[in-house]
Amino acid sequence: MLAHHLELIEEARRIAPKNIKVEFSGDVIVMQASPSGIHQRNLALIQRQFEAHAPEDYLLSGNSDLDSPAVGILRNPDLTYLPEAAMATTSSRIPAELALIAVEIVSPSNPENDWHGKVRDYPLMGIPLYLIVDPNQKTVTLFGEPENGRYRAREDANFGETVHIPAPFDFTLDTSALLPY
Repeated sequence: MLAHHLELIEEARRIAPKNIKVEFSGDVIVMQASPSGIHQRNLALIQRQFEAHAPEDYLLSGNSDLDSPAVGILRNPDLTYLPEAAMATTSSRIPAELALIAVEIVSPSNPENDWHGKVRDYPLMGIPLYLIVDPNQKTVTLFGEPENGRYRAREDANFGETVHIPAPFDFTLDTSALLPY
């Protein structure tokens, strides 16, 4: 199965235009176009807050391939934090279980990917925190405490409210400057 999943990803990347992001979940290849200015702005504002609280020896990474061959999933979050040592590689794939968080800004064209596919996949991949920023709904949702393939904890906030991001970051995320689509 692993060889087949790698072949599918490589073929999708080969035929996709350069501004297309490719992910793999189960038997589904997800391809998305480059994000809008609002998407990038919201991501930069979120990133700035995380940077001030990132643990030592962890680096911010945007669009890294987080790979979980055991469950047949490769995802590429908008933002994650990975051990510096894990990023000292020429490979584009990083073991997903090393990620501290996955942050996604919901795409206006494919919200189901973030709200359903990734809510299903990220806990299976061993990612302890999943933050969804949804400019369509003007909401921010933090999932945590993965157990038995799902997240047990969920905190929701509207744009303008705050969300507590737990350890190892341990800070209050301010959403007041985020823009809706």
